Amino acid sequence: MAIVVEQTIPFPASSLDLHNAHRWTKLLPLIRPSVKARKTTQGRDVLIDGAVAKSKFAHIVAVGKSGNFSSKLLEERSVTAIVVESAGGPGVTLESIEDALQSEGIQTKQGIVVVRQGKKNSIERHGTDVVEVQAENELSLDHILHVLGSASDSCRASLDNTTELLQLFAKSASTAHSTFHVEKAEGNPAVLHTDGAAGFEKARHAVERDLKYILKTHEAQAGEVTYSVHYSDTNGLSRLENYIIAGEVASYMEAQNLQYRLSHSTLLNHRDAARGFSISICPLPSRHLAAQPKPHVHTSTSPQQDSQASQPSSSSSSSKMTFNDDQVRRSIHAGCEAVIAAEPTITEYDTIAGDGDCGYTLRDGARKVLSFIQDKDLGHLPSILGELVQELEVDMGGTSGALYCIFLTSLSAALGSEGTMAGALSVALGQLMVFTRARVGDRTMMDVLIPFIETLGSGNGKVGDAVEQAKMGVERTKGMVASLGRSAYLDEKATKGVPDPGAYGLCVLLEGMCKN
Repeated sequence: MAIVVEQTIPFPASSLDLHNAHRWTKLLPLIRPSVKARKTTQGRDVLIDGAVAKSKFAHIVAVGKSGNFSSKLLEERSVTAIVVESAGGPGVTLESIEDALQSEGIQTKQGIVVVRQGKKNSIERHGTDVVEVQAENELSLDHILHVLGSASDSCRASLDNTTELLQLFAKSASTAHSTFHVEKAEGNPAVLHTDGAAGFEKARHAVERDLKYILKTHEAQAGEVTYSVHYSDTNGLSRLENYIIAGEVASYMEAQNLQYRLSHSTLLNHRDAARGFSISICPLPSRHLAAQPKPHVHTSTSPQQDSQASQPSSSSSSSKMTFNDDQVRRSIHAGCEAVIAAEPTITEYDTIAGDGDCGYTLRDGARKVLSFIQDKDLGHLPSILGELVQELEVDMGGTSGALYCIFLTSLSAALGSEGTMAGALSVALGQLMVFTRARVGDRTMMDVLIPFIETLGSGNGKVGDAVEQAKMGVERTKGMVASLGRSAYLDEKATKGVPDPGAYGLCVLLEGMCKN
């Protein structure tokens, strides 16, 4: 058996300019156009993300040294600002960070959390509205950023709750580090674990050894907790290797019947080219950090079972709602035909603000729906929707296709259990939000779907009011800076005044369906 001990870098460090603290002022705005480079009063570079400037939660500011940023720091969307410090220079002050945010018109009354690397995990409260967190290493810093970004809304909305969460992290987080070595142990390639060297036989053995080492310190936990598990690959493990580590972590936690939330980042160690991985674990109250949803296990079916599945399922016969074939058919036809007619407009918008395929994707999906329902009894709507999704998964591509399929799958189940259409739509929306980070304000189809369903489910929600809210959602996307998807990589000037294509297409569909 052989493992790759050191990464292969085709360029020398001098060519990569790895220690230039100023390079990110040009690179990160290219990667994420919502980011603008500014200077603090100390002359430090600060990168401010306008997409989260109006967040109702405490603003997170991450301080990176020497321009050596981990993947977590670059991709974490809950971070309002990144401050770039030069190696060996004086640290940036909290006052200059606050001044930089306020100079960009960012309200800081909800508080600021500054996360930087230090000698040990610690937290200090400055006055009523600033919390400073020091992480003992890059692994802990990445873990803290994940915890802050994944915490419950009630926790993030209160600086006191956020402080409590961070204090628990500083007190309880434990880590283990493993690197591959050129020497052999027990006749196999060596892995240097925190508690000693061992021969590498299987990834499972290596990962479980580290997990057992860490979890020894967390054996007795009072109350309901979620184990926040963050692992970092060091010096470039492949995607497959990362998937294997994640799978082994998940399998072990589930075998121990421990509720967990898993996250990942990539770190670079320019002093040592050895590859490896590190794991950080911290048990946190479930009221502050929810456990990761468990995926549904796929089970194969025989041809006979497939034939039986095509018959109206029990969810239809036991549904609390009844469905009129003619009424449902007219509604679906109207919505799909409206989308097909609007394809040129959607395509035009997506050519400006995306990949140019959104119109075709929605049009093809609408055509597939019309073809599929021709000989179906729509009085059995829950089971018919489930069958439809299997067809759309093949014929409807793109990100929007995946989101529609997730939503319709959840809606199919909810229609069999909920007593109202509004209730079923709300349940399906909740399931969709588990699988996408997009929310209102991100310039996506969620800017239409969320207000439509929330209005429909309000106390006196009317269909007409819900459609109006959907239209207003489309209009609002014209002035938004995209933070997700292809549009996030474009200059905001290119998309200003142009509605999000996915939001526009969904609004056309909903308006068409609701006319009937």
